[in-house]
This record gives sequence, C-alpha cells and structure tokens, in this order.
Amino acid sequence: MNRHRTFGLIGYPLGHSFSRNYFNDKFAAENIDAEYLNFEIPAITDLKEVLEDHPDLAGLNVTIPYKEKVIPYLDRIDDEAAEIGAVNVIKIVRHDPLDDDDFELVGYNSDVVGFRNSISPLLNDERKKALILGTGGAAKAVRQGLKSLGVEPVYVSRTPREGMLSYDELTPEVMDEFKVIVNTTPVGMYPNVDKFPPIPYELLTPSHLLYDLVYNPDTTTFMKKGAEHGAEIKNGLEMLLLQAFEAWRIWES
Repeated sequence: MNRHRTFGLIGYPLGHSFSRNYFNDKFAAENIDAEYLNFEIPAITDLKEVLEDHPDLAGLNVTIPYKEKVIPYLDRIDDEAAEIGAVNVIKIVRHDPLDDDDFELVGYNSDVVGFRNSISPLLNDERKKALILGTGGAAKAVRQGLKSLGVEPVYVSRTPREGMLSYDELTPEVMDEFKVIVNTTPVGMYPNVDKFPPIPYELLTPSHLLYDLVYNPDTTTFMKKGAEHGAEIKNGLEMLLLQAFEAWRIWES
C-alpha cells in the first residue's frame, strides 16, 4: 500500500515561488496521493526541524539562498550537482517504512537540465560566448549548462574578482564579443520590477540574446531594455517548468 507523500520547497523568502501550485495541481490532476508545501526557513539549520516534523517527506526543492548552503547537510550528491557546486533537488530515500529516522538525503541539480534545454534552440554561430550576471547557485548551474552546449561562459560580479568581469569592465569590445547575457540574480523580480542589472544596454544589438531566470514579471525591465535595442529576449518560465519535470523524474526514479 502506497503511503501519502509530502514534497516541498525550502528557501527564504518564498513569496516568488510557483512550485507549490504547479505540483499540487499536478497531484490533483493525476490522482497522486501527495501534497507540496512551502517551508520558508530563515536558516538552513532549520532543515532538521522540517524533516522531523514531516516523516512522510519524500523530496524537496531548494531555492535562494540555500542551493550551496544545503550541501553539507546531504548524505550523498549526484556527480553533476557536485561538479556544479549547487543543489536544487533533494531526494529523501527511506530505507525502513517503519523507522522515520532511517533515511538518506541525496542532492541533485535539475536547474542545469532546465536551462540547457530551454536556451539550446536560441543559440547560433554568433552566440558562442556568454556573460553570466551573478555568481550564486543558479549561476553555477547556468555555467555548467552553457559549457555543455559549447558556449564559453564568464561571470560578471559587482565585486571584482580574479577570473570574473565587473560591470565596469563591460566595454564595447566585451559586449561585441559576448552575444549571450544571462541574468541569474533576483534583480527585477516582483515586487521590485523597476530594478535591472547595470549593463550597457546601448551596446546591445539584434545579435544579442538576453535570458532572464526571473519569470515574475513575465517581461522584466532587463528584458524590455534589451528588446528596445533589438535583442532577442526570454524569461525563466520554461526553464522552471523543465526543471520541475526533471525534479519529479528524480523523485520517482
């Protein structure tokens, strides 16, 4: 007999997340005996309490700011997630159905699959180098996805660091060389919809692709300013859906 299962999302804050509605709608439509909850935890140490309070927990998604911080709390980590250095899916493997404490936490990264499959159709011979705005967990998955597609990625950070560019270094030559620009930061996310990353938008052309991982609002100011100069634009909703499909595949495997 299959027991009721709980899935959920850990992060802070979670006002922007769509995962709960997506999965609960899926469970209802497919008659799956499960529910999906948001666990808005102010510290990653609170993960232990979430696990103790929900003995039927079978899987978790991980969002900002815990995609990297959660790794020390896991028992095992998938090879690709280890290479990326970030986890956004946890599978809870229970060994004894009669012992709620007999389980393992296994980390995966479905962001890389979602991003790779979403951006792949938009690449061409001109779009072989990419600027990644941000350096967090999502940026690491984007970097891995771009490398696997033969695109050379470079991080852009507000704080100059070795091997990265700063926003002040986005010269006309750099902007001409890097035709793909991916925003992995929450800048421009609802409710702060008027915010945008400080890149030189006047240097954009129709050859450029601006990809924003933000999906609320549908068209961010970053995307609007790119479109004004003819750049191709795309938001993160398809990536979000594709990574959700992959998360469910991991939980069910």
